[in-house]
Amino acid sequence: MSPSDQVFVGAIDQGTSSSRFLIFDVKGQIVASHQVEYQNFYAKAGWVEKDPNEILESVETAVVGACRRFNSLGFEASQIKTVGITNQRETTVAFDIETGEPLTNAIIWNDVRTKELVRKLIDEAGSASRFASINGLPITTYFSAVKMRWMLENVPAVKAARERGTLRFGTIDTWLIYKLTGTYVTDVTNASRTMLMDIKTFKWSQECLDFFGVRESELPEVRSSAEVYGTINEGRLQGVPISGCLGDQQAAMVGQSCFEAGEAKNTYGTGCFMLFNTGDQPIFSKNGLLTTVGYQLGPNAVPKYALEGSIAVAGSAIQWLRDMVGLVSSASEMGSLSDSVEDNGGVYFVTAFSGLFAPYWRDDARGCIVGLTQYATRGHIARATLESVCYQTRAILDAMRKDSGTDLRRLRVDGGMTNSDQAMQIQADILDIEVVRPEMRETTALGAALAAGLGAGVWESEDELRRIAQSNVSAFWSRITDEKRDEMLQGWEKAVERSFNWA
Repeated sequence: MSPSDQVFVGAIDQGTSSSRFLIFDVKGQIVASHQVEYQNFYAKAGWVEKDPNEILESVETAVVGACRRFNSLGFEASQIKTVGITNQRETTVAFDIETGEPLTNAIIWNDVRTKELVRKLIDEAGSASRFASINGLPITTYFSAVKMRWMLENVPAVKAARERGTLRFGTIDTWLIYKLTGTYVTDVTNASRTMLMDIKTFKWSQECLDFFGVRESELPEVRSSAEVYGTINEGRLQGVPISGCLGDQQAAMVGQSCFEAGEAKNTYGTGCFMLFNTGDQPIFSKNGLLTTVGYQLGPNAVPKYALEGSIAVAGSAIQWLRDMVGLVSSASEMGSLSDSVEDNGGVYFVTAFSGLFAPYWRDDARGCIVGLTQYATRGHIARATLESVCYQTRAILDAMRKDSGTDLRRLRVDGGMTNSDQAMQIQADILDIEVVRPEMRETTALGAALAAGLGAGVWESEDELRRIAQSNVSAFWSRITDEKRDEMLQGWEKAVERSFNWA
């Protein structure tokens, strides 16, 4: 096949700290990519926000950069047959449908400005889990509905737009699809993170809308994760359809081919997120996990559900040590520094910068480093940072076992921290199960590309996606004794207790 006859699929990967555009061939291999990093804005303690137009601009710049590289390899943009989107979830945008402009900065998923509002809402609801049987989620600062409610109560421009009838809310996927194509939609995975969608009917729940004070007319149409939403209206990809959309963790689930009930993946990014496929029926957690939509690969496809455990701080702890503390000069230095010591030396780092997510759900927790002695070195702190993510992953895995009644034997992993053999060995030691890392690490973007290719007819079936997603893997197994593991876990639990009741 000549270069001009080849077909490609693009993927927009819009994350918490960067936007990327990747171009995949039909075998699922990356041909070209470009990344644009940016900084979020921290107006007050606990606030995390970003101008939605700057997010859009970063995406457009990433598209231009990747297409230039693509052209330099002898290909044309016209060979990109479709584009998928994967995005940071829960991050919320309010905009005016007449002007198309944002009404305030986007509130990022890990923002905790709504803490007092959440306590008020829990009091009104009677419990944090009041609506969990409808939306699968507890009332917390994490999800979009409380961010919308906060905007309605605190942003004059949002109040004025409601009065005019021009107010529209959306998660980042909605914002990007609207600005790129003019279509006002979201997919089932992102909608399931708002606290406003009934996860059994895939419709906006009137009961949830009434409670949070959001109007259905202010929300996008809910679609499947693999269908044509619209065509890009300008730029390098003008005329190319967007036909795939998945929240970032669900995209990684597809990219890791976790298509069967009982399969699980963990993504180590800014935060850390484990999803466990529960099949075509939702399991409502009794152990602090979230019930969410895993994916629906086509408007007529059977939707799949997942249990999810979320860790607020993972890679961002490494960034904090690098940028704010100066402990390391680069993220890659963490692995070698932590490898310089045999163990954590009794040091534990609870990275609760904005509280603890699943299965603890403590917004009063704050970060703490405990167990310090004069023996402790930079290496011990570096290792304790990596271990923190691994301990929280163990807590989530234990909760999944209880909810599902299934012992997970293998965890598929992806994301930035998986580049460290040291981090993955620590994870295997703490979990005491096989940890499997794919050779192709860009599973989140791959998942978006696979959904888009399926939605546009580039690929025909889920089986074909599975063959594309599978690749060579590295496997890690525990190297420590049960006694050592128990000792480490007990130390972690004591450290977690000390992080409570600070805020």
